[in-house]
Amino acid sequence: MAVTKIADVVVPEIYTPYKQQMTEEKSALIQSGVVARDESLDALLNGGGLTFSTPSWKDLDNDEENTSTDNEASDADISKIGTLTEISVRLSRNKAWGAMDLAADLAGSKPMTAIGNRVGYYWTRRLQAMFIATMQGVYADNTAAPSGSEHVQGDLTNDISGGSYSAGVTDFSAEAFIDTAVTMGDSAQALGMCFMHSIVFARAQKNNLIDFIPDARGEVDIPYFLGRRVIMDDGLPNPAGAGAAQTAAGIYHTWLFGAGAVRYGVGTPETPFETDRLPLAGDGGGQEYMVDRVMWCLHPAGHAYVGTSPSGGPTNAATSNNLANAGSWQRVFQERKQIKIARLITRES
Repeated sequence: MAVTKIADVVVPEIYTPYKQQMTEEKSALIQSGVVARDESLDALLNGGGLTFSTPSWKDLDNDEENTSTDNEASDADISKIGTLTEISVRLSRNKAWGAMDLAADLAGSKPMTAIGNRVGYYWTRRLQAMFIATMQGVYADNTAAPSGSEHVQGDLTNDISGGSYSAGVTDFSAEAFIDTAVTMGDSAQALGMCFMHSIVFARAQKNNLIDFIPDARGEVDIPYFLGRRVIMDDGLPNPAGAGAAQTAAGIYHTWLFGAGAVRYGVGTPETPFETDRLPLAGDGGGQEYMVDRVMWCLHPAGHAYVGTSPSGGPTNAATSNNLANAGSWQRVFQERKQIKIARLITRES
């Protein structure tokens, strides 16, 4: 007897690109321009390898020029141009969902249809979680003492949290925010977006610092602070580098980003999407399930992934070789202004 399955109403060749389109449309990260789609990463993901090396030329050193003379025996000093290599890493992830036939019968609607309608939203949230984990690792690397001259220790961070709470000193303020942005020097205005924990966002609102600007269709009010778009997320890590914000101690992060701070690539897994049935499950009642797969690359500009990647790519964890671990990343752009990120650490009451 023929049965209608989700595979009969969801065509993989249509569904998979649509899912990715939904993921990107719903992502505030991508809409803001902080995460920029990079076709070269797409191409690398659709080839082989766990990591991808991207060499480039350094800028010319700002050493002193030669002064011309008429001395034919005196040669000019000759300088050279250096190279650097960014290394990005493949992230292969999947998620499976299933539902018992009896559940659909009792509910009077199809749970698998509801699941299929929400997959794009699910991957949007997971993309943001990968982004946070990646930046957590980058900041952790910057906080640690450098092994060479790749960066100045802590030059991405303005930490005003202190040892205990002090009103107007350790908490979020416009002054502290500006001091954080100016770690970029005269490129401070390049930091056009910020992540805030809801507690910090509430502090900014109480201080009348948040502006709400309607979107292009006038349907949604988007929060801005000092001209920067704000994304509120309670998943921001604590200074120790593990887990969600350390609310017990009142420590919170605010992250600032410039356009293109992170490059984003999308590959196509061998089988991006598939469904099947388990007819004997539920003592013969039957079960239907679907498996959805993504292949992504989130690469912080100016950095190299230096961990040893597992075969499926690193996880979001702070453990060795994974995205949130300090040892997984090394800065290859030495100049501070080339790294379009900054971090403010505050202590709130």
